[in-house]
Amino acid sequence: MSDQAILVTGATGKSGSRVARQLREKGHTVRAASRSGEVVFDWEDSSTWDAALKGATSAYIVQLDGTKLVRPFVELAVKHGLERLVLASGRGIDNPDYATDSSGMLDGLVDSENAVRESGLRWSISRPGWFAQNFSEGFFADHIRAGELRLPGGDGAASFIDAEDIAAVVVAALTEDDKHNGQVYEVSGPVAVTLEEAVVTISEAAGREIRYVPLSVEDYTNELVEAGIPREDAGAFADMVEPLRNNTDAYVSDGVERALGRPARTFAEFAKSTAEAGGWKV
Repeated sequence: MSDQAILVTGATGKSGSRVARQLREKGHTVRAASRSGEVVFDWEDSSTWDAALKGATSAYIVQLDGTKLVRPFVELAVKHGLERLVLASGRGIDNPDYATDSSGMLDGLVDSENAVRESGLRWSISRPGWFAQNFSEGFFADHIRAGELRLPGGDGAASFIDAEDIAAVVVAALTEDDKHNGQVYEVSGPVAVTLEEAVVTISEAAGREIRYVPLSVEDYTNELVEAGIPREDAGAFADMVEPLRNNTDAYVSDGVERALGRPARTFAEFAKSTAEAGGWKV
């Protein structure tokens, strides 16, 4: 086992938990950090940063959306003698038409990327698109289990990326030679699927009927407000779906292929493995 500790922030999240697991499967020493993890780490409490960084040689940075905390964290990482950083960023960061930035996330993402690039350390950046796991662990999961996905997504498509592939790219960037240094890996699945196609695929894998109901932005927002969500937050949720209904996340990226030398997993493969693991049991 490697005695070079790798810090993984956001270690209880969709990508961080998989990065930590895959690193350990390869024999690496992992410092799994989160507010409730093995190593206590809180982006909003900088007093936790030193202990998390102490003894680490590299780090996977999962930033807190809408903040500019990565820059001071990177400066501290340099002081602690870290050698390599891999940053989780966002797909579409270079495209002003990708989505409406009502929550102010873009400035934070740009500043975080610049901080890593300017650190003087070896660095790589992961820019994933929509996670396939949003259907099993995140944004859409409760709807899928309830049997009806109601979204203002229209008939748009996205090249959903399996979080296992995201993690595999990050692990390669953290542990392999310098071929990953200075690389930006925009990662996606191998083909775009519509929400209707995604739900049909999940239905087949899960063995039960699940429906996709396309809503207008207004109807979707009103439904959320009626469920007790503040209107401003409801509007932000509707904005999150904008890349789906506008097809701005439908393009395919080559990050998985470039980093790993193999194709990304398909949405059908994700659905099959998730169903086999009991991911959509009700």
